[in-house]
Amino acid sequence: MEFIQQNLMWVGLAAVSGGMLLWQMFNGTGGSNISAAEATLLINRQDALVLDVRETAEWSAGHIPNARHIALGHLAKHLSEIEKHKDKPVIVVCASGNRSNSGCGVLKKAGFQQVFNLAGGVNAWNDAGLPMTRK
Repeated sequence: MEFIQQNLMWVGLAAVSGGMLLWQMFNGTGGSNISAAEATLLINRQDALVLDVRETAEWSAGHIPNARHIALGHLAKHLSEIEKHKDKPVIVVCASGNRSNSGCGVLKKAGFQQVFNLAGGVNAWNDAGLPMTRK
């Protein structure tokens, strides 16, 4: 009890962050987290769509080859552009994996069946030594 009183701020922070994780899990939003290696398997074996939801400046600095770019703030308005991928795997990517999790939720609510969040985002892709392009 004394520990909790002396570290109330840290205990509160831990409780809030744990609650947020549980809320996402039970709310059903977001996609299944996959690693960069798992993403490459989906891309190569199942022709998965890579959807980059970063802002345009981030996209221009470098992105995964053959990825499709729709910034998260515009995703709901541009779902018709990727409608043909509803029954295929879609890997949603951002810089670190946070925004892409929100993008996964938008896609799931729109009826996309196989939605995956690249854990660690483009940063993890780079760390794995996988190719990037500016084209």
